[in-house]
Amino acid sequence: MSKTLVQEQFGKTAAHYLTSKPHALGKSLERLVELTSPQKNWRALDIATGGGHVAYTFAPHVERIWATDITQEMLDMVRTEAAKRGLTNLRTTYAKAEALPFEDESFDLVTCRIAPHHFDSIPEFLAEVHRVLKPGGIFALVDNVVPAGSVGDYVNAFERLRDPSHLRAWTLEEWRDALKVAGLPATHEEKIYKTMEFKSWAQRYDPIMQTLLRAMLTQLTPEVKATLDPQGAGSELSFRLCEGLFIAKRT
Repeated sequence: MSKTLVQEQFGKTAAHYLTSKPHALGKSLERLVELTSPQKNWRALDIATGGGHVAYTFAPHVERIWATDITQEMLDMVRTEAAKRGLTNLRTTYAKAEALPFEDESFDLVTCRIAPHHFDSIPEFLAEVHRVLKPGGIFALVDNVVPAGSVGDYVNAFERLRDPSHLRAWTLEEWRDALKVAGLPATHEEKIYKTMEFKSWAQRYDPIMQTLLRAMLTQLTPEVKATLDPQGAGSELSFRLCEGLFIAKRT
C-alpha cells in the first residue's frame, strides 16, 4: 500500500476529521487521559494525529506535545486549530509512523488513536514507539479491532471498500502479542463500542458505492450481524464498530 493513497484519502477529507463525532467525541479520548494521568512536566508525542483531537486533549496536561502525521493538510489544520484554542505548547511535525524524526528516549508519553489500521508495518511502528519512549514511559493506543477469523475478514473488507487506505484492523490478541514482543507489555486493556451513523460514514461516496456498502451491512451472516449490529433503516441506518484500548509501559 503506497502512502500516497493514504495522503490523498486524508488530504482531501482533512476538515471532516476535525468534526467527525467518532474522532472528536469518542469515549476513548476521555479514557486515555484518565488511564495515563499525564503530568505537567511530561513531553508527549501523538502519532498519526489526524484531526489532532488527542493532541488537543493532552496539551493542557503536559509541558509540550508533538503531533505527527504524513498528511500535510492535516498538519496545517491542526496547527491552525491549536492556535485558535490557545495551545501554545503543541507542535506539528511531518513524520511517518514507522520512521519518527526524534531522538531515542525523548518522550514520557506516546499516544496513537484510530490510525494503525492504515500503517504499512505495525511492528516497525511499535519499534519506533519503544525507541522514542523513556524507560518506564507510557504508550496509550486505541485502534479499531475485529474478531478473529472470517468475521474479522468481513469487517475489514467492509471498511476497505469504503476506504482503500484501510489495510487491516487487528484482533485484541494480535495487539496483545505484538506489544509484548515490542517491549511494550500492556498494563491495561479494554474494549469500547461506538455507533456509526451510516449516512455520515458513507456520505462522501456516490450512490452506487453507498448501495454496495449498504448491501454489505444489511445482507449478513448471523455471526457478522452480531458483530456489526446494524440498526434502523434508510437514513436512520447505523452499525457498531469496536475499539481496543491499551495502556503499555516501555521495558
